[in-house]
Amino acid sequence: MSPWVWALVLIAAVWAAHWGAEHLAKPLKKLRKQWGFSVAAGGALVGLAAASPEIGINVASAATGVADIGLGTMFGSNVIAIPLMVMTAYIATRHLTKENADEGHGQHVQEHLLKVDRTAVTVQAIPYLIIVAVVAILTVPKQWRGLQPIDGWIMLGMYVLYLAQALLRGKQDGERVEWKKKEIYLAVAGLAALGLGAVLTVRATENIVTALGMSKIVGGLFITAPMAALPEVFATWSVAKSGQITSGVTSVIGDHAVTLTVAFLPLALVTVPVQNFPLFVTILSFAGLVGILYAVFIHWGGPDKEHGFRRWQIFAFGALLLVYVAVVLFGVLDILGGESARN
Repeated sequence: MSPWVWALVLIAAVWAAHWGAEHLAKPLKKLRKQWGFSVAAGGALVGLAAASPEIGINVASAATGVADIGLGTMFGSNVIAIPLMVMTAYIATRHLTKENADEGHGQHVQEHLLKVDRTAVTVQAIPYLIIVAVVAILTVPKQWRGLQPIDGWIMLGMYVLYLAQALLRGKQDGERVEWKKKEIYLAVAGLAALGLGAVLTVRATENIVTALGMSKIVGGLFITAPMAALPEVFATWSVAKSGQITSGVTSVIGDHAVTLTVAFLPLALVTVPVQNFPLFVTILSFAGLVGILYAVFIHWGGPDKEHGFRRWQIFAFGALLLVYVAVVLFGVLDILGGESARN
């Protein structure tokens, strides 16, 4: 089949995977309310479902011998998605209806502020940065370079600790929720759609990069990762427009904390060497920088002890994405000079 046909398969596969993830997320959201977890902490729990497409992609890429696609998707999605979701939430909340807007939202709009609960820094951002640091310690030193089985088990343990600290902070009395059989059936169907979508995503990416003469890790970085982020953009828009601003902004951190821990395991179990060390270090550095800016912007973003993102910080995130693409494509990979020609 031609690359265009595989591109259509990729689009359909990614949407199928995220449809499945969405129906897995709904039961987890109910559990958050039933168990009394805070909104920010709930992002860590729901992130397990939100990151399930990336987990599925990594399982499929590891099982089919194209682990570089999963590697590129895993790290590329962390750099791209976090700034993109914050930017999406900012735009979505500029004109909230009175029913969805919190008290003081009009003032926040005048101040060009995206108000976010300050607990997002301690519950989400700082633990995420610790996860990125541990990934660097396990994979960057020469004697440990690459993804190895022991690294995967360590990162899985990191997720357990991350989830535990997030859920236990700010815990309140639970609410009574109603469970419906339809939701359970849809969750099971979602799991099946997620698995099929993940397999087809990897297969489509592999065929596209082969046809275009690109390396598999580049395909993961700039084809699969952006495509995987698109459904999340629409979900963030919808959540933010409903007035759940903190949930819309923090769920992406919970999602990508899972991506670097649980989704790390399948690739580590098959042992993935680092073929392009400068590329690996560059992407990991940008993932850390994105997390640092996220935390700093929320903590110092607002006036009068308000927390969140100011408009200039939103622009800064956009500029960071452009710098990331330029550095990776034209600095590290030098695509214009022909990466495949050098290989």
